[in-house]
Amino acid sequence: MSTGTANRYDAIVVGAGHNGLVNACYLARAGLKVLVLERNSYIGGAAVSRSLYEGFTYSNCSYVCSLLRTEIIRGLELPSHGLQIIPYEGGVTMMRDGGHLAVYDNHDAMRREIARHSRRDAEAYDRYVRDMLRHCRFIKPLLLREPPDPTSFRPRDLQELLFLGKHFHKLGEERMYDTMRFFTMSCADMLEEYFESEIVKAHLSGSSIIGTALGPRSPGSAYVLLHHYMGSIDGAVGAWGFARGGMGAITQALSKSLQASGGTVRASAPVEQILIRGGRAQGVVLEGGEEVYAPVVVSNLDVKRTFLKTVAPEHLPPEFVEQVRRFKIRGSSGKLNIALDGLPHFPSIPQGSPSTRGDMHITDTLEMVERAYDDWKEGRWSREPYVDMLIPTQIDPTMAPDGKHYMSVFVQYCPYKLADGEWTPEKRQAFGNTVIDAIARHSPDFKKLILHAEIRTPKDIENEVGLTEGNIFQGELTFDQLLFNRPVPGYAQYRAPVRGMYMCGSSTHPGGGVMGAPGANSANAILRDLGRLQ
Repeated sequence: MSTGTANRYDAIVVGAGHNGLVNACYLARAGLKVLVLERNSYIGGAAVSRSLYEGFTYSNCSYVCSLLRTEIIRGLELPSHGLQIIPYEGGVTMMRDGGHLAVYDNHDAMRREIARHSRRDAEAYDRYVRDMLRHCRFIKPLLLREPPDPTSFRPRDLQELLFLGKHFHKLGEERMYDTMRFFTMSCADMLEEYFESEIVKAHLSGSSIIGTALGPRSPGSAYVLLHHYMGSIDGAVGAWGFARGGMGAITQALSKSLQASGGTVRASAPVEQILIRGGRAQGVVLEGGEEVYAPVVVSNLDVKRTFLKTVAPEHLPPEFVEQVRRFKIRGSSGKLNIALDGLPHFPSIPQGSPSTRGDMHITDTLEMVERAYDDWKEGRWSREPYVDMLIPTQIDPTMAPDGKHYMSVFVQYCPYKLADGEWTPEKRQAFGNTVIDAIARHSPDFKKLILHAEIRTPKDIENEVGLTEGNIFQGELTFDQLLFNRPVPGYAQYRAPVRGMYMCGSSTHPGGGVMGAPGANSANAILRDLGRLQ
């Protein structure tokens, strides 16, 4: 194979998902010659916009923006490269009896809406928001920091442990106990300490199960709710929004930022193996045998795909490989993308209400959510699924022809492995029909408006995007897999047990969602090791 300079780089990033692109942007800005390799013919990983039905643009995997760190948006100048985030205008959970709970970004309006269901809960809502913001304030300074190794005596690890200890101690004795308790609680137990109304609890519990193999009564699900609460748009904490043009607008902006700094993205270039010689990374081998060389190789793949499929086992400590095998990456989510001939009518929601211009749900009790989880545990898709559906074309008309609409439907729960055998096209369609029927119970004209529906199981997501079991977080966000345990104790600092090899995907701290923090933190670790960062 040629070893000319055209085939040599300072760093190679494997996978052009958002974290890989963020990582590459920071490396390129530091003056490194960077190449990003993507196996698909398009870039973006799970944050993509695709036209799968004429005239329509689907956010066919990830579908909503909030967690992307403001520091990254500003630092990489993404708005100047075309990124525009449009905030939700509301939200709603519809009830089986024809009622609803609307969601407003105005705090007083939200309190009045909750008071329609429970005056006591309206008062409790102030306390709930205050406490969630306090938990956010504790977590957010840790997101863009490299987690320490608590067993190490290296100066940087000791410094980070001291920072963590001081940060925790500032909470005060009572809040310290409360914070530790929160991290291990179930979402249901946590919400029941504030609210009595089932619809209020059901609505708020949704964020505790999205993308995770937990139910609302599972210990640790309270943190998953907080993880989704930590985002912001234009300084509004907890706000969510749409990327104009679909979620691919984020990765397209990152790609343009990278190219503006001299970096290169190469699509249709699947990496077969990370090349390791003499105990250190030397580059990668592409399918077909082409070798590309760099002294730094960064994997944006999840930890299992990285170390069980692209690194030969003889290069890794056996105990490390076993820990990687035990890392929990469980598929639990499905996705439908639906082209509509018009805007569906939901009788339980007042005509013209802004609550439809955000996320809409149809699960109105905690028990209903928990039963949906029970189905998953039995190896079947939920008979009454939790859905997070959005019609972004109401505020972003670029995604569909005039008069038409696009609906994104995220589904919990859908198993990666079925109890009755492998996934088939017939089973995929049956899963999709279950979701469509559930929505149609709240919208009498919904079915007749459907022009096209893309139905995706965890198996489909894995096959297309490369996420193990279709897990959108590249690993469960349970307390045993956070901070210095993510992904593997002793290797939570983005460095692989191979010199010159690093990790930057959501399997690393602080975890999943279109956040970008793992990519940025990994870049800092690389630049520090290269002596380019103080």
